[in-house]
Amino acid sequence: MEWIPWTVIIGILVVAAIAGLSIVISKRRAQARGELGTKQAPAVEDVASGELIETEPPADIEAAEAEIVEPETAPPLEETALIEPEAPEREIESPEKAASRLARLRRKLASSNNALARALADLLSSDRIDDETWDDFETTLITSDLGVGPTGELVTALRQELRIDGIADPAQAKDLLRGELIKLVNPDLDRSLNLDHPAGQPAVVLVVGVNGTGKTTTVGKLGRMLIAEDKTVLFGAADTFRAAAAEQLTTWGERVGVETIRSDEGADPASVAFNTVDEGIEQEVDAVLIDTAGRLHTKVGLMDELGKVKRVIEKKAPVGEVLLVLDATTGQNGLTQARIFAEVVDITGIVLTKLDGSAKGGIVVQVQRELGVPVKFIGLGEGADDLAPFDAEQFVDGLLGN
Repeated sequence: MEWIPWTVIIGILVVAAIAGLSIVISKRRAQARGELGTKQAPAVEDVASGELIETEPPADIEAAEAEIVEPETAPPLEETALIEPEAPEREIESPEKAASRLARLRRKLASSNNALARALADLLSSDRIDDETWDDFETTLITSDLGVGPTGELVTALRQELRIDGIADPAQAKDLLRGELIKLVNPDLDRSLNLDHPAGQPAVVLVVGVNGTGKTTTVGKLGRMLIAEDKTVLFGAADTFRAAAAEQLTTWGERVGVETIRSDEGADPASVAFNTVDEGIEQEVDAVLIDTAGRLHTKVGLMDELGKVKRVIEKKAPVGEVLLVLDATTGQNGLTQARIFAEVVDITGIVLTKLDGSAKGGIVVQVQRELGVPVKFIGLGEGADDLAPFDAEQFVDGLLGN
């Protein structure tokens, strides 16, 4: 047996001792780290006894642990209701009373440069009133849409009275002309709006006319006038052919607090009118105002449909008023329209719009004679309250510049 050199044996033992010591140190360090994690002081080995001795944790570890702050639990969020922004309230307007409307419109008519006032001034300023002067006066009256018949009557009466009475004073002559014009306009006609209605049903007013006369605007203004008289009102937008008509009428209603019953464009106008009256019964309103589509008086189909609208409404409530809206500037064409509308529906009254007094005041006389019904309302402007009940005497005073 070959002997191993003692130096080799010693080297092996040294290496083994070093390896063992490394393992012991590693275990002690791991144990120390684990104990630190549980907040226990590290331990060291007593050389004499081999036992582990507990030691105080280093000051820096205590300081580090002191700085650790447990996070506070956040308080629960309070439940808050979602607050919708309030829509601005539309201000309800206070329409002008009928009496003050009429006085204001009379002033507007008197301040306009109307033909009748000019013709009278020319007549009375002449040094000598001869046949030629009377002819000029008669021409002015005719061009004012007074009509040939009424003009002849007026001129004949004036010539006779001026000749018999020998009136030379312009003021007297003007009073004489005023009296004769009032006779022609006929102050005895009933011009009140018929709002009589059976118990449990509203008064129904149907507004008709050709395109462009201002029917929708008239309905809105008429509604304002009734609201000013403390009536409850409901609008019906039965003009379903013109998209903007329902919007326009709704806007008029919102200004004075009147609800508008409407439907989609192209809907059956008679159905809208029927539903409006039905809603008026449900709400127990005083009056229902129905706007209809503008119709060319030459279109037979459209005119027949207008008759249908009226018949359907009367299944729910009687139609107390059928107002024909005429543009005062259309003259003889307006009279033609009036005749045909009167054949389809029973016209009960006339609304003359755009009566600015410039040259067309005489149409009041003509249209009344043509239809046998009174002019009930006149319009002298685009303002919301520029519609007023017609009064014969105040109208004539306005035409004469009084």
